[in-house]
Amino acid sequence: MSPTGARPPERKELGRFENRLSFIYVEQCVIHRDANALTFTDDSGVAHLPAASVAALIIGPGARITHAAMGLLGVCGVSVVWVGEQGVRYYAHGRPLSGSSRMAETQAKLVSNSRSRVQVARAMYLRRFDEPDIDELSIRELRGREGTRMRRLYRAHSERTGVPWSGRQYDPDDFDASDPINMALTAASVALYGIAHAGIVALGCIPSLGFVHRGTDRAFVFDIADLYKAEISIPTAFDVVASGSTDIAGDTRRAVRDAIVKSKLMRRIPRDIAELLSVEGDEESDVLRLWDTTGSVSAGLNYGTNES
Repeated sequence: MSPTGARPPERKELGRFENRLSFIYVEQCVIHRDANALTFTDDSGVAHLPAASVAALIIGPGARITHAAMGLLGVCGVSVVWVGEQGVRYYAHGRPLSGSSRMAETQAKLVSNSRSRVQVARAMYLRRFDEPDIDELSIRELRGREGTRMRRLYRAHSERTGVPWSGRQYDPDDFDASDPINMALTAASVALYGIAHAGIVALGCIPSLGFVHRGTDRAFVFDIADLYKAEISIPTAFDVVASGSTDIAGDTRRAVRDAIVKSKLMRRIPRDIAELLSVEGDEESDVLRLWDTTGSVSAGLNYGTNES
């Protein structure tokens, strides 16, 4: 049975990724649909949110979502991320906002060729450094330089905030077993991964086809999120712990959301992905065509002969 009320929004009516709210985190509530808005119901009442105004909905423990709400999220291209105390579990996302296969085809082509894959991986590493002498370094050398940079970064923020640092140590099966700074880093990473994943699928890219990372269904998510960790998730985590927070997970999520707004990350992610994949111009329209050795031909036609 189709839901009653307002008709679902058409793709051309949906807000662009860069114009949406970054993410909404909810827990201990029931998520339903009212026309083209999501409703969140708990003991304090009911809150409404236009579904097409948010990039990612992050659902925490104790929340339930209805079939009608999931249908609306899918139509609106909203990423849906389930998280819990035992780490991130990414279960679903909406249809790409792009409506085109161009980005996915370009990504698959680049990652399938060793030379072009190395070029994109190098570009990802080079974006993290301000050093002029690294253009000729190999991928292995860049990976080592990145490891050194991250160790220095953690130490620098520890000294800046006074938060003790003994290394990145956490148990994915026991969130509460970590020390405060590792809990904050995990919570910050959850939010950043959610936004990176939302941006990737909104553009029609493939989350599993990474250039630096491989072997997981979120390899490209880690690639993209790593571009912004030094700027957003790591300093935010140290700041939250230094503030004496008694709600590290919640305060970290809110602080990351503020950092995303301040850094204009929602606009940067689509632009950065397009630059890394060397894709220029507007998206192609979502016109179905048939593959051909010369490119493509029109679909919806019978290419058979007139034989009886």
